[in-house]
Amino acid sequence: MTSPTDIARALRHGLDPVLWAADMLGWHADPWQERLLRSDARQVAVCCSRQSGKSTTTAILGAHTATFQPEALVLLTSPSQRQASELLTKVRRFLTHPALGVRLVADAATSLELPNRARVVSLPASPDLIRGYSAPTLIVEDEAAFADDEMHLALRPMLASSPHGRFILLSTPAGKAGHFYEACRSPSWETFKVTADQCPRITPEFLAQELLEHGDLYYAREYQCSFSDSEFSFFGSDLIADAMDCTAPALNVRLFT
Repeated sequence: MTSPTDIARALRHGLDPVLWAADMLGWHADPWQERLLRSDARQVAVCCSRQSGKSTTTAILGAHTATFQPEALVLLTSPSQRQASELLTKVRRFLTHPALGVRLVADAATSLELPNRARVVSLPASPDLIRGYSAPTLIVEDEAAFADDEMHLALRPMLASSPHGRFILLSTPAGKAGHFYEACRSPSWETFKVTADQCPRITPEFLAQELLEHGDLYYAREYQCSFSDSEFSFFGSDLIADAMDCTAPALNVRLFT
């Protein structure tokens, strides 16, 4: 017979993925990971340093969602099927932890199903091949800055019939363009910026070496979450934006002297 204490504990775990992960999986979140896991925002954009733990955090959230929401549909996307499958592998590892005692009903290379009929599916990186899913509980778009905008647009209508469905974008930054860049600037999205110095597993010595070997632009993008123009761009994005702005003052450019 289940005791009142066990019931209360299960309720706490269902409401708090941070507590669930610590008690059942032995995984302890960094402060920013706690804030993300406890967020109830429907749209979240997470701009993260490399190796900050972003994929692991969303794998925890995916596993928690599938465990505590019967018939949930969790969709995992990425620019490549390999990357999406890697995220699914992390979710699978958490769901099959011995402490949970869960036996998967179905376990395939690109999907899995729990006894409560919740499913976790990794999707191919093709807008034409992902259509057909509806009312997902959670969509995770990994490496969103490097995903095609058409892929993102193909995912959004899936939430039309899911009043509580959530969409999480996570990535290191790329250029000053695309849906991830726009989401990180939009008030419609709850945004997180996680730089390398917020991750206790990344040492100052390593970061100093990266800066020394690869320079300011690479370091700012990969470890400081800075959206910047490509070092190969002849014109910066700010100059291009001004050129497209009809209200901006005319440029006084002398081509010849």
